[in-house]
Amino acid sequence: MVPLRRALRLVIDGKAEIVEADSHAVVRSERQAFPRPAVIRLTRYVHVPRRFRRQVTNTFLFARDDYQCQYCGRKANELKPRESLTRDHLIPMSRGGTNEWSNVVTACSSCNTKKANRMPNEIGMQPLHTPVEPHFVHLSWAVRRLTPIQAQYIRTFYGEDTLRELEKIEGASLAV
Repeated sequence: MVPLRRALRLVIDGKAEIVEADSHAVVRSERQAFPRPAVIRLTRYVHVPRRFRRQVTNTFLFARDDYQCQYCGRKANELKPRESLTRDHLIPMSRGGTNEWSNVVTACSSCNTKKANRMPNEIGMQPLHTPVEPHFVHLSWAVRRLTPIQAQYIRTFYGEDTLRELEKIEGASLAV
C-alpha cells in the first residue's frame, strides 16, 4: 500500500510493474502518460525504513482503537461537543514512557484529563484492549480506501479475515 505518487516513482524507476490499472484514469506528464496503477508488483527489493513502518499517528491510532475511548468505551460520535479523541500514554512521557504502539491508546479528552500523568493502576483506569502494533494493511486502510480490485488482492494474499477487519475499520471511519 503506497500513495499514487510513490507507485508511479517505483514504476518509472523500474522497481515495480503495474499489475492492475484504473482503466478510466491516466496520469500524464509533459512527455509521458501512464495508466493510474491500482495494484503494482515489486520487481526487486525496495527497502522501507523501520521508523516509517512503526510511526504512531493519531489517524492510525484512532483507527486501530476503532475510534473508541479505551477507558470509558465511548465512540467518537458519542462525545460531547467540546470533547474529542486524544492520544494517551499508558506510562506517561513524564515518567519515562515512549511513543510506541504498545504504550499509547485512544482516550476521550475527559478521560485523558482525569488520568493525567498517572499510571493506569494508580487511578484504576485500565484500557479496554491491550495496545499492540497493527498490521501495515490496517494502517493503510485507515487513510485511504481500497478499490474492489485492491480488495481482491488483499483477500488473496492476506485472507478473508484481514479483509473483514478492513471493512470494519472503514465502517468506523465513515461514522466519524
